[in-house]
Amino acid sequence: MFDTLMHKLQNSTYITLETTPAHSPTFAPIIEKIEALGLQNYVDAFTTTDNPLAKLKYNSLFAAKMLQDKFNKPVIATISMRDRNKIALQSDLLGSNEVDIRAILALTGDPATISDQPHAKGVFEADSTLLLDIIASFNSGLSYAGKPFAHKPKYIYPFAVVNSYAKNPKTLQKKMQKKIRHGAKGIISQPLYSLENAKKLLEIHGNANIESRKYNKSSELVFGIFPITKLRTAQFLSAHVPGINVPNSWIEALRDAHAKSEEEEYKVGFELSKNLFDSLKEYHPKIHLMTANQFKLAHDILK
Repeated sequence: MFDTLMHKLQNSTYITLETTPAHSPTFAPIIEKIEALGLQNYVDAFTTTDNPLAKLKYNSLFAAKMLQDKFNKPVIATISMRDRNKIALQSDLLGSNEVDIRAILALTGDPATISDQPHAKGVFEADSTLLLDIIASFNSGLSYAGKPFAHKPKYIYPFAVVNSYAKNPKTLQKKMQKKIRHGAKGIISQPLYSLENAKKLLEIHGNANIESRKYNKSSELVFGIFPITKLRTAQFLSAHVPGINVPNSWIEALRDAHAKSEEEEYKVGFELSKNLFDSLKEYHPKIHLMTANQFKLAHDILK
């Protein structure tokens, strides 16, 4: 299962779909929506998020297990450094390894100060490269303390994330190189909104791979896409989310459509997003689609 996924990542079309577990003790409704739309037929894998924005959600590893069992497709489970020290990280990796949750997206995590439980404390023993290093140790049959396991864990496939835009390309390249050196096999970008941005990002990633060859390391770049169907979303991403660049042409088009009607606003946003998806898929067919569980939107983009 995972070998096939990695082969697609390195050699073929590779499409993943993000799922965000709910503030609920059950993940089944999300699986039911995916199945009803047949989304499992359009993607190579799913991902599960880990308490995004530091807000309490259903556990990403349990959600990954349910998705993987239901659709017999690999799932990349996110693990955040915010919520676990290195002992808890290793314990989660051991437990998930036995049930074949073995693709892990390492995140530093959003700050606990923005949580819906404001008195929660972030752990943050280090950034996401610590988790990548732990995974490397496990893949060598050792705990992070260097002690051999009684049984060597099955291979774990590490993923990481990176901004999609920076005024200084060298800064972005150094961040990529750091994650590649620490073992990331796939690097998923934050959402991007133009083919020009995508081309530049792929160039930066290529340079990062060249610089990482001295460590015998390399990775594949996956373009992140988050469809925008509302003016307020475009304005928020543009103004408040570092590392993302929403073109003025998108904002102006959505502003004009918003002035006409809600339906026109959605239509224009969808067309912009769909055209972007199709262009990126033709240029570099390795895409991670994020729709905040708007699965009908995901279906219409993918079909």
